[in-house]
Amino acid sequence: MAQNPEGVFVKNPDKVWIGGQWRAPHSGRMIELVSPNTEQVVGAVAEADEADMDAAVAAAREAFDHGPWPRMSVAERNAIMQKVTEHLRAREPETAKAWTAQMGGLAAFAPGMTATGTGQFDTVREVGATFAYVQQRETQASAAAYQVYEPVGVVAAIAPWNAPYALMASKVANALITGCTVIMKPSPETPLEAYIIAEACEAAGIPAGVVNLVCGQREASDHLVCNHGVDKVSFTGSTLAGKRIASVMGERIGRYTLELGGKSAAIVRDDFTAEQTAKLMAGTITLLSGQVCAMLTRLIVPKARHDEITDALAAEFQKIKIGYSDDPTTQLGPLAMKRQLERVEMYIEEGKKSADLVTGGNRPTHLNQGYFIEPTLFANVDNKSRIAQEEIFGPVLSVIPVEDEAHAIAVANDSNYGLSGAVLTNDAQAAYDVARQVRTGGIAQNGLKVDWNLPFGGYKQSGIGREGGVDGLKAYLETKVMYVDAPVNAA
Repeated sequence: MAQNPEGVFVKNPDKVWIGGQWRAPHSGRMIELVSPNTEQVVGAVAEADEADMDAAVAAAREAFDHGPWPRMSVAERNAIMQKVTEHLRAREPETAKAWTAQMGGLAAFAPGMTATGTGQFDTVREVGATFAYVQQRETQASAAAYQVYEPVGVVAAIAPWNAPYALMASKVANALITGCTVIMKPSPETPLEAYIIAEACEAAGIPAGVVNLVCGQREASDHLVCNHGVDKVSFTGSTLAGKRIASVMGERIGRYTLELGGKSAAIVRDDFTAEQTAKLMAGTITLLSGQVCAMLTRLIVPKARHDEITDALAAEFQKIKIGYSDDPTTQLGPLAMKRQLERVEMYIEEGKKSADLVTGGNRPTHLNQGYFIEPTLFANVDNKSRIAQEEIFGPVLSVIPVEDEAHAIAVANDSNYGLSGAVLTNDAQAAYDVARQVRTGGIAQNGLKVDWNLPFGGYKQSGIGREGGVDGLKAYLETKVMYVDAPVNAA
């Protein structure tokens, strides 16, 4: 069985990386990688079990408690991380192929997606390199006071399968530049990007144990989170898994950052035409086949315009070309895995019970293999229904009619989630005024927009903490205040 997809050249896919050594997994097992386009096995990586997780934590603990990395200057860490960036950038074509092979991301979109991941690593490095880790503060308690930021310790970085490279790169970069040590735990569906990051760290000369790589299934991953040697968990994924992590870390007052699910709303104002709305939403819902935590999946429209907007949306949805990821004309590729296809189909069946299925809802007849689903549009959706309240994670859009703008805002906020959102209008001031009333971590005028240099995260069950920029960096730091009897040479 091939251990690497075509065009991917990971050196040790059959091994885990612990304490600076590539070693056979304790389990002796492999995790098969299945193409969402063909349903065929295209590779395999080592399956880490509980023993491997414990070994990785022990290595990271040793490297943090006694190794050189946390004791280097920021400039020294930064210089090594620049070498990591160079290695990652040189392998971007390979990383792009890995993403398409594992989760079915469009080949036409993959180079940009991959460049964003490398850029994220580089940006986080630069933010951390220029951050003031020691700041003198005014105080009446002593002659001088210093606010000091120190590394949080051993970090378990757990990344999802939809954007595995950028999200893992961000977590690793934050951990490294701040002086933490890290255990990478990628999704078992998309582990190859983490292998490439590990090889980049090895090539750059990062000390043994500072970065470790273990890819395991759910039980082994839970064991990692439960290990008391882990000081912080940085997790991106489902709200269900996030709740488990929060409960485990809460018991020992461990640190954690959670970027979880969403059910984001786009509010259509009267000055935004049906045609504008349809084109924007058709181009949005196809992004990563709808498998985006911040995806705009609820379209809140004035009741009087519901049918007009729905008709325009249906016309645009029916134009979308569904096809294999390597076809440059494809607009909507497959879902990432069989269980995700089955999940989306379950929600479509649920939607039929309470709303009007306008278009889509089926597997495309021209594709006899792969995990494909048509872009699906529901109209006259009740915001209390399951398809409006639960994260589907697929190309499914619910149109919800409302009486007026106040009602629209109330419906947008009537959700357990609060990750993203949009206001569709040609009036920037109106967009701002409405956005201030919607309880989400991010919201944009006219579309799904994210700048990873700015804080990203959510209200309510969409998560705790923020990633990106200085806010994301601080999540990997502890704050210490020091009082001394005279000013000192602080460093």
